[in-house]
Amino acid sequence: MRELSLTSRRIHPLQSIWLFLVAAAFVLAQTLSAAAQSRPDTFADLAEKVSPAVVNITTSTTIATNTQPGPIVPEGSPFEDFFNDFMDRNGQGPNGPGMPGGPQRSQALGSGFVISEDGYIVTNNHVIQGADEVMIEFFEGFDLEAKVVGTDPNTDLALLKVDSDKPLRFVAWGDSEASRVGDWVMAMGNPLGQGFSVSAGIVSARGRALSGSYDDFIQTDAAINRGNSGGPLFNLNGEVIGINTAILSPNGGSIGIGFAMSSRVAEKVVSQLKEFGETRRGWLGVRIQDVDEDLADGLGLEEARGALITDVPEGPAAEAGLQAGDVILSFDSVEVDDTRGLVRQVAETDIGKEVRVLIFRDGKTETLRVTLGRREEAERAVPAAVTTTEPETSDIMGLTVSNMSDELREQLGLPEDTEGLVVSDVAEDSEAYEKGLRAGDLITEAGQEKIATVAELQSRIDEAKEAGRKSLLLLVRREGEPRFVALSLEES
Repeated sequence: MRELSLTSRRIHPLQSIWLFLVAAAFVLAQTLSAAAQSRPDTFADLAEKVSPAVVNITTSTTIATNTQPGPIVPEGSPFEDFFNDFMDRNGQGPNGPGMPGGPQRSQALGSGFVISEDGYIVTNNHVIQGADEVMIEFFEGFDLEAKVVGTDPNTDLALLKVDSDKPLRFVAWGDSEASRVGDWVMAMGNPLGQGFSVSAGIVSARGRALSGSYDDFIQTDAAINRGNSGGPLFNLNGEVIGINTAILSPNGGSIGIGFAMSSRVAEKVVSQLKEFGETRRGWLGVRIQDVDEDLADGLGLEEARGALITDVPEGPAAEAGLQAGDVILSFDSVEVDDTRGLVRQVAETDIGKEVRVLIFRDGKTETLRVTLGRREEAERAVPAAVTTTEPETSDIMGLTVSNMSDELREQLGLPEDTEGLVVSDVAEDSEAYEKGLRAGDLITEAGQEKIATVAELQSRIDEAKEAGRKSLLLLVRREGEPRFVALSLEES
């Protein structure tokens, strides 16, 4: 009988490579699995940990009304005195609470969370706005009245304060910038008055904007309903990365599209409310718009990015030498992609700080130094300079434009020193109409140079064509509000 060899066999080189690849793939799979955020078996431990810091909020507001219905019993009836005495004894007289003509009490519900053991509480501004009384219900079962420390309608945030005989349980801020789409999150609050409710979901998107200049919302599919407003959105470490603020819904109930203001924005706002009772945002002092492909071509930029200045009222930017038509490419050594990012960055910069602003002007870059003011003290734009012109009308680029005249100034209600070309008609099949130009608009610049006559506009068109430009940049004002519009030169 042949004996089986127990000694090692020699392995072929190709077989060795194959075994190595299999082992490497296994190790990689294990590494990725460990790195990925796995779904917890339960959220119970997390909920138990943070629940004592989450609160229900009930607000009361007194509403006066002068509506008086007719008497229930006819005036002069023998039962009139008896009826009035009965209503007065039961607190339902004509001026009693809850009766027409008397004060009405309105209640609203919301959520919040404690951020310090000495009783500071964060919620939404719309939860407590206009309230006469704000009551806080804690997880342990006791109630305390809160006072409003400060509010910020721009981010819909509010800071409250309660006085407690004992230290309160609180939660810490987390880093919303570290959260990723797909991460697990947990929302807590008081939906529809069902206090201390928990829902879980994932981060559906980041950086959402709804309507405000400083919006930076986390979108989540965790159930958020009426009453959840002001409540916390937690990461799996039990840190607050968002404040539940709004939902997108056709019926007022959760359909899995909720929005929480990021902790990146909220933490700084709350810190200022705590220190000053109000926000103190940096102010550059410019009006700006995004740079699209047409504008980039009209400006001579290689790519569509940055923030295009449309107006420079009196303020820090004007003092530093920034001008309408400049494109801000970086602010305080941070690249500017669009207006939204610049507005947020300026607002978050300390008042009085000197920053370096890189701009694109006349085909080249330049760095200016600007000392920021306070946004709350921003001033309105100043009127344009004076130029006298002869009346003239012409059709250019789908626009019927006229030189300014005293008669037109009077018809349009413009100041006596207003200059530029007045748009009297816009062809509906033109690019100008598609881009929003309308009769009554005022064109004050073309090719980043002031214009006062049709001849000057035509000259700017000819110069742009000679320079090989595909579009011409116009500065258009409507009811005093400026914006840049790039129109194709093919229609000129």
